[in-house]
Amino acid sequence: MAKSFMTRLFKSMVGEENVSLNDFKGELEQYIGELKKNSEAAVKRPVDKRTLIVGDNLNDINDRFYGNNDVMGQFSFHGTHVSGIIGAVRDNGVGMDGVADNVRIMAVKVVPDGDERDKDVALGIRYAVDNGARIINMSFGKGFSPNKEWVDDAIKYAESKGVLLVHAAGNDGANNDEVDNFPNDTFKDGTTANNVITVGAMGNGKGAQKVAVFSNYGKKEVDLFAPGVNIYSTVPGGNKYGNASGTSMASPVVAGVAALVLSYYPELSARQLKQILQKSATPIPGTSQMVNKPGTSGEEVSFADLSVTGGMVNVYDALKLAAKTKGENKEPKAKKSKVAPVKKG
Repeated sequence: MAKSFMTRLFKSMVGEENVSLNDFKGELEQYIGELKKNSEAAVKRPVDKRTLIVGDNLNDINDRFYGNNDVMGQFSFHGTHVSGIIGAVRDNGVGMDGVADNVRIMAVKVVPDGDERDKDVALGIRYAVDNGARIINMSFGKGFSPNKEWVDDAIKYAESKGVLLVHAAGNDGANNDEVDNFPNDTFKDGTTANNVITVGAMGNGKGAQKVAVFSNYGKKEVDLFAPGVNIYSTVPGGNKYGNASGTSMASPVVAGVAALVLSYYPELSARQLKQILQKSATPIPGTSQMVNKPGTSGEEVSFADLSVTGGMVNVYDALKLAAKTKGENKEPKAKKSKVAPVKKG
């Protein structure tokens, strides 16, 4: 339209075409109107950056060959910190010690930053399971799940392969019994997974708050607590370390404990591992079990009311209980437990 308009304008200027000023004015107004309409439509039309950058069909769970093997990139702090908590080399005099000393880390990045997509979570779980993970740490979460059935199917798949999933409870100071937090162990059909354990965050013992003020909790939806404030661990850059807080830090503590138990007793199933971690959870030390209620200023509740177990992870008691438990796996796996910190960043 622009080309036609300008061609006619130039022809009229040299006398090759007889066009009145009113004709030009009408055509120009029409042209500007079309420009405006197209511009408004372009602004309203969402730009599918997912397709442009990742190249997959977000709405097709079977379109799974995408991504790359870059687990560092711009957003690698979170995942590196989580991985160090699980399995940083112990007793070498450098930095800090990971919880477990006989693990292999499989880094699976399901989101660079922000909220993870259900498709990526589901396929991340399946990838880890198919490549030998026995424990999957999930230091992420969100309040909505548009394709929950995909994640549910992946959790069921992990359960069928004997894989334990350890999930961070969330950092909103909210009650997960009342507020959705995904992924979780309750399927859309109302049944419950036996291979998912959800972890809240304890304080660091240096202040009055025994439970992290930001930690989510829930007598039904959170299984137990673990340290999650000012946790010192590995950060990107080579021999670098730093502090971070969150249920993202508490979850790998429990994943590391599970890996330690599994390395000694590889015949244990995911269901048994979850039960051992729950039954060995310990109340906070001292006679008073009253703690600050997360998300409030000064309100106190019983620590027993914040989780299923009313306790925090206890590696010593977990190992003692595991020693008395006959494993359900017919063929024990290799002694070295592979842990996949499916994660953010």
